[in-house]
Parts: sequence; structure tokens; C-alpha cells
Amino acid sequence: MRTEEEQVEALKNWWKENGKSLVIAIAIALSGVFGWKTWQQKQHNDAEAASVAYQNLIDAVEIGVSQSSADELSTSQHLADQLKTEHESTEYARFAALLMAKVAVQQEKYDVALAELDWILNHNPTEEMRQIAYMRKARIYQATDEFEKGLEALGNVTAGEFQSSANELKGDLLRSAGRMTEARAAYQKALSESSQVRPLLTIKLEDLAVSNEG
Repeated sequence: MRTEEEQVEALKNWWKENGKSLVIAIAIALSGVFGWKTWQQKQHNDAEAASVAYQNLIDAVEIGVSQSSADELSTSQHLADQLKTEHESTEYARFAALLMAKVAVQQEKYDVALAELDWILNHNPTEEMRQIAYMRKARIYQATDEFEKGLEALGNVTAGEFQSSANELKGDLLRSAGRMTEARAAYQKALSESSQVRPLLTIKLEDLAVSNEG
């Protein structure tokens, strides 16, 4: 057994050899703890600020739409762009883009709407948001008579809860393109995938059958 002096000397030697590395390791560990807390606080603050900005955007859009105010709608676009720039990593930024895409469609500014939806798709959306963005792109392409592009967009809709709606929209696109047999098959598939009563979808399918008979 070593004497106390020998133990002290051994500790000195160990510290001489390993002390610097230990200090660095402790510093890294502490910076990690404080860094994590700082990051968490930043995320919290960012989310709160984004939430307020998004509510301001909603208010501006509601005023702009209800009063047909070009100034308010211009303000809405500015607020949305600011939110997307300053709070890009938050879900509120993607909600802002989705809202402005809807406003653009109402104004028949389809290129603007598509750009907003593409922004969502290029900024790490949740799977649900991704599916919604592609569905809305398909509807825009239907409005612009770009049926093949619409069908291509729908090819990216794969989540089960969206399948019935996606196939109904696929039927609409195919019908608009004059591909009636394929449209009927899409409507039938949409009905089979739905767990709810879909009277409008049923009417579409019946109308298609009647038009074919005629």
C-alpha cells in the first residue's frame, strides 16, 4: 500500500498527464448543459413570437378578405414573408405559407399559390403538411387545366387518411381530362377507401355513369 505522500504524488502525476483533458471534458459537458438550456429557451421564445406573428397574419387576412382591401392583403403578404424568414424552423411558418396559398387561389393568383406550397415542401414539413400541400397543388392544376401536373402531384399523396380524398380528386382530374373510365375507377376506389358517407362523391360516380350511357 502506498503512503499518503506517494498517493499525493501519484495524484499529481495523474493530474499532470490527464488534468488538461479533464478540464476540457468538464467544460464541454457544462457548455452542453447550458447550451441545451439556452437552445430550449430560444426555441420557446421563437415559438411564442411566431405564434403572435401568425395571429397577426390571420387578423390581417380576415380584414383584407372581408373588406376586399388590397392594402390589408399586401400587409398580409408582408407579415407572412417576415414570419417565414424570421421563424423559418417553426410550424407557424408553414401554416403562414398555407394560408397565403389559399388567399392567392381566391384571387386566382395560381403561380403565387404554387410558390407558397413549394416553399412548404422545401422546408421540412411534417408528413401531414406535405400531403396537404400536394393535394392543394393538384387542385390548383385542375383550376388551370393542367391535369397531368395535377395527377403527378397526387402521386405524392400516400398517407392512408388522405387516400379517399386524393382518389376523388384524381377522379375529378381524369374526368376533366376526358378519361372517363379511369375517372370512374378512381371514384369507386375513393368510395371503397372512405369510412364515411360521401353523398357528393356518390353523385359524381352516378353522373359519370349516366353521361356514359347517354
